[in-house]
Amino acid sequence: MDRMMLKAHYIEELRRSAEQGDARAQLFLGAAYEDGDSGVERDCAKAMKWYARAAEQGNREAQFNLGEMYAARDDAEAVKWYRKAAEQGFGYAQCQLAMMTARGYGVARDDAEAAKWYRKAAECGIPEARFNLGLMTARGQGVAQDDAEAVKWLREAAAHWTAAQYHLGAMIAEGRGVAQDDAEAMQWIRKAAERGDPDAQYELAERYAKGRGVARDDAEAAKYLRQATEAVKHLRRAAESGNRCARNALEAMGKARGLG
Repeated sequence: MDRMMLKAHYIEELRRSAEQGDARAQLFLGAAYEDGDSGVERDCAKAMKWYARAAEQGNREAQFNLGEMYAARDDAEAVKWYRKAAEQGFGYAQCQLAMMTARGYGVARDDAEAAKWYRKAAECGIPEARFNLGLMTARGQGVAQDDAEAVKWLREAAAHWTAAQYHLGAMIAEGRGVAQDDAEAMQWIRKAAERGDPDAQYELAERYAKGRGVARDDAEAAKYLRQATEAVKHLRRAAESGNRCARNALEAMGKARGLG
């Protein structure tokens, strides 16, 4: 049996189980339609249909996936499904619910509620949640201000989240919540810059231009400034085309460095 026949057989078996009410089969069939995988054409309407059937049976992954699909068109409906999955302990849904709550998308803005859900997601090991909880703790936003606690969460996020590397480096450079250490600070800021973080690239450009913590080097300063400027241009273009992640990234940069 060739590969195409195997895929067709798999989809037929999946469809049969899904139509009989198997929530896992409904989830997998929804994913196949969302991705255009396993020999079916991509069809968002069918994906949502099967995710909804599984979600209504309480499948938390389907609830999360349905929330993701609604996020592009109906924030309130996205929040509804994120919340259902989050209340079942699904870390990615907890993180998304926290983000929506922090920004007031589809629900009243509430920093304390956002911090609560970020903490739950962080405790599930979600790097983005650890990063955002670290930032909120550093700022005293929705949670008691605590530099040492902020550094803890940023350090846990830094292995997998580029922006956490920059903010961890910045806190170490200032000796906030941890012993001041220029060498370690530069290590984290450089890692973030090399992975394309504009904040880190701007920071390195400034350090090389002024000889702050490194030997002055105009060529290196120009290189990092050029990289940062190009990265911000891409973010702006994406934000202007409606990309919410890009818009959120620009807003976060504005808070960190006074950028628009």
